[in-house]
Amino acid sequence: MKIVVLDGYGANPGDLSWEGLREIGELAVYDRTAAEDTVARAAAADIVLTNKVVLGRSEMAQLPRLRYIGVLATGYNVVDIEAAHEYGITVTNVPAYSTESVVQMVFAHLLTVTNRTEHYTVQNRNGRWTDSPDFCYWDTPLMELAGKTFGIVGFGHIGKRVGEVALAFGMCVKALTSKTVDQLPADVQKADLTELLATSDVLSLHCPLTDSTYHMINRETLRQMKSTAILINTGRGPLVSDADVAEALQQGVISAYCADVLTEEPPRVDNPLLRQPQAYITPHIAWATYEARVRLLDVAIQNVRAFVAGHPQNVV
Repeated sequence: MKIVVLDGYGANPGDLSWEGLREIGELAVYDRTAAEDTVARAAAADIVLTNKVVLGRSEMAQLPRLRYIGVLATGYNVVDIEAAHEYGITVTNVPAYSTESVVQMVFAHLLTVTNRTEHYTVQNRNGRWTDSPDFCYWDTPLMELAGKTFGIVGFGHIGKRVGEVALAFGMCVKALTSKTVDQLPADVQKADLTELLATSDVLSLHCPLTDSTYHMINRETLRQMKSTAILINTGRGPLVSDADVAEALQQGVISAYCADVLTEEPPRVDNPLLRQPQAYITPHIAWATYEARVRLLDVAIQNVRAFVAGHPQNVV
């Protein structure tokens, strides 16, 4: 049995081991695979693992040996699921491995805006505090989270955990979710998008990317938000219009945008968000803590073993 990992570097840049897969079959690991090389590299494979390399209908049609695709992520939009079913290919993902890490990034971003610790650290390395005539100084607004409203779009594993942490900060939590009121924690209020936009001091996006959520944050919805609002996106880049958010920041429609994801990754050099001082952008690393990647590879290998044993798990 031949196993091919098409783009292993993202999950394992060298600090983890692929040994569990080598115990199952003959293994070839590529750090990265260009689209034009996908079929050639996977041609002899029974099992293919991918993170961001696309496996669509045209690729599957040229891979008659392929019987299993393991997605090294929770989202599986890189695979044409309908085509996989037609070709008899099992597809699995790795759910919920990065929940704690993503939640941590949400609040790292939020506290960056409210407390600006890195800003002051850099200034003080350059002597700002030592030159101060007073025992303290600040040149940015400082905001307390307690009592503020935290809006959450999507209340799955990550959204629910984000809500728990927001509550620990003493915030009022509202959620846009398909869950009923009875299914929500007692201290979380169910709300529609209009209410979230109008009342949230912090709005955090944790919903799937679908036709109905594509660019759900746009020029029109941004103008329904508070001018002091902080928008956070650690979900999917296209949930927002990058251009509209950049415009809103420039015009003071909202106060800050925190994102770990963008519509195009890596971003184009002319992405307008990269030039906005109130846009705080990290390079899609919320999922990438060491602990989360250990869980990712462990489950991915377990998925392959389960498939080989005839009882696949985490099938999508």
